Amino acid sequence: MKILVPVKRVASLDDEFELRDDGRDVDPDFCEFDLNEFDEYALEAAVQIKEAAPEGSVEVVVLTIGPDDADDVLRKALAKGADRAIRVDDAGLEEADRVAIARVIAKVAENEEPGLVLCGAQSADQGNAQTGMSVAALLGWARAAVVSKLDFAPGAATAQVERELEGGLVERLEVETPAVLTIQLGINTPRYASLRSIKQANAKPIECLTPHDVGLSDTEIGAAGALSRVRRVFVPERGRGEIIAGTPSQQAARLLEIISEVNG
Repeated sequence: MKILVPVKRVASLDDEFELRDDGRDVDPDFCEFDLNEFDEYALEAAVQIKEAAPEGSVEVVVLTIGPDDADDVLRKALAKGADRAIRVDDAGLEEADRVAIARVIAKVAENEEPGLVLCGAQSADQGNAQTGMSVAALLGWARAAVVSKLDFAPGAATAQVERELEGGLVERLEVETPAVLTIQLGINTPRYASLRSIKQANAKPIECLTPHDVGLSDTEIGAAGALSRVRRVFVPERGRGEIIAGTPSQQAARLLEIISEVNG
């Protein structure tokens, strides 16, 4: 069987940065890029399932969507135990939102026919937490979000999962496969890649596809296929604090003054 693990190349900001000329994102010259932390836990979960199964019975396939630079995160995933890597790239994907990206992942899943799709619960840069559940909806598969424990034997009809809820509650579920699961931090301890595995990963091929190769039309990708768009990114003005001293009546009077000033 196959386990598909979509991974993302996420950006982290330098202490000082500038926005792009169009004002819709940060200038990439001021960003550092790496494999999304949440995806590392999803990858580790997939590799552990593979290692617990008979040799050769499970294939872990990693997928990313982006330009040539995104090969770095695929190489890192290969060094940590993935067997194959796929990158989908097209200039028309630049304006894609999370749903448009999910369409690409869903099409790759249809072609690869995995038993599980393991996604990170969210991305460290934007934190939308939408992609995995959007993939499940597009495929019509069972799904569970924010999974903190996973018990699955390759080929089994179900997977046993635990997921975090608010207030410290834990929900135990039995999920029919094929399924999409989004993996939470702390489910395992992601491994470090050895120097030998890094060298081997650098020698492995990366399959490069376009959205058309996986069966998507121009109207389903990029801005045309997006359900949302970024209009403007800005740094909010810094607020100011004031300690209001005096008697309760004096404090109340000053508070009313502040509210009047804010409301103009």
